[in-house]
Amino acid sequence: MLKLSAINAHIAGTPILRDVDLEIKPGALVGLIGRNGAGKTTLMRTIMGLLKPDSGSIIIEGRDMTALAPHFRAQAKVGYMPEDRQLVPTLTVEENILIPAWANKLPEAEARLAWVYELMPEVEAFADRKALQLSGGQQKLVALARAMMSGSRLLLLDEPFEGVAPALSRRLASVLHTLKTEGLSVLLSESDYSHSADLVDQVYTIERGAVSAPKIIRGDVA
Repeated sequence: MLKLSAINAHIAGTPILRDVDLEIKPGALVGLIGRNGAGKTTLMRTIMGLLKPDSGSIIIEGRDMTALAPHFRAQAKVGYMPEDRQLVPTLTVEENILIPAWANKLPEAEARLAWVYELMPEVEAFADRKALQLSGGQQKLVALARAMMSGSRLLLLDEPFEGVAPALSRRLASVLHTLKTEGLSVLLSESDYSHSADLVDQVYTIERGAVSAPKIIRGDVA
């Protein structure tokens, strides 16, 4: 589903990612564990095409996406949930969720929205509220719902549990479990995998921009 080979990237002249190799098999939920500043967000942004790597390759479902613009990821059915949510505060919840569909002219937008609401009925319950009226945890759910609009094959979730109350963390974990059973591939970053220990199939550790060989947690994902 996703294969990174020898990815190097810098920001403002400072090397951040160093020869990163990473692979996600179809239907696997993979953890990316590292402290703040280790390079997790930079790696996510590089995969999404928001930051161009200095070298290396990004292959998504057999297609070389390294030099392609971010919108090609949506066409490849990849969704991204950034750490800081990046919702438009003056738009409603439903409008925020539909942004990827509008921007990329997704033909199945209505069906995807219905699927999102089926998985997360609590989000449908506040669909007409402005994003700025939501709690931080509720905004995380909306950001996940927005990522799911285009991410029907692969989801990249950057620190989805950070700053979320325990009850909402459990709800997020429940949704991710459902997505996993439906065959989506997921890359999920955390400072540790205390929230996702029961979900992940394997874990990569990132430190100072270098990623270690994966640790197999469960299943045959080799």
